[in-house]
Amino acid sequence: MKSSHILIVVVSFVVLAAVAYMFTAAESPEAYNEKVEKERERQFKFIKFNVESPLNEEQRRSFQLLTFYDINPLYRVKARLIPIENKKVREVPLTDGSKEKYIEHSYAEFELGGQTNKLLLLQSVKETDMRNFFLAFADETSGKETYGGGRFLNVRQDGKNSITIDFNLAYNPYCAYNPDYACPLPPKENLMTIAIEAGEKNYDK
Repeated sequence: MKSSHILIVVVSFVVLAAVAYMFTAAESPEAYNEKVEKERERQFKFIKFNVESPLNEEQRRSFQLLTFYDINPLYRVKARLIPIENKKVREVPLTDGSKEKYIEHSYAEFELGGQTNKLLLLQSVKETDMRNFFLAFADETSGKETYGGGRFLNVRQDGKNSITIDFNLAYNPYCAYNPDYACPLPPKENLMTIAIEAGEKNYDK
């Protein structure tokens, strides 16, 4: 099996701009949509052309597009950051049965889908920027319109006690494209009971 840390490092590069930029209240809907579209185009080019793509040669030849939900600003939420006082190292299960270590850092609490949601933010034990977090989640679309093993987001703290979570930027793990990769599974805290109809849909093999 190919190591999951390659998945996180490489795909993090694909969505680096998504992690780096912060949206402001003054940003127009057009400008926001353009930023998301650029991220999606960058992701497509990476999957199609990059030597680190999870696709094998046969897949690349037939690969034409990634499929996404329409961009919906309602799925870009401002969450309250709730630090975990006694931070622990969690061994997160991977799809191949192995485990990878992350720090249980904080919870992100927000309103969406008519309810209060609270997701666990993990931080790689190798992370050097303490404002960056890894978010793996599953929702009511998982196994239907989206990948059954959940989707990922790289998020960055943008306030003293807040963080922006933009589900329009949710992307598939490498194992959604190629089972030879081992991917982190969403923690039980992040199994959402609402449908997140935003971000990347399932890869059509």
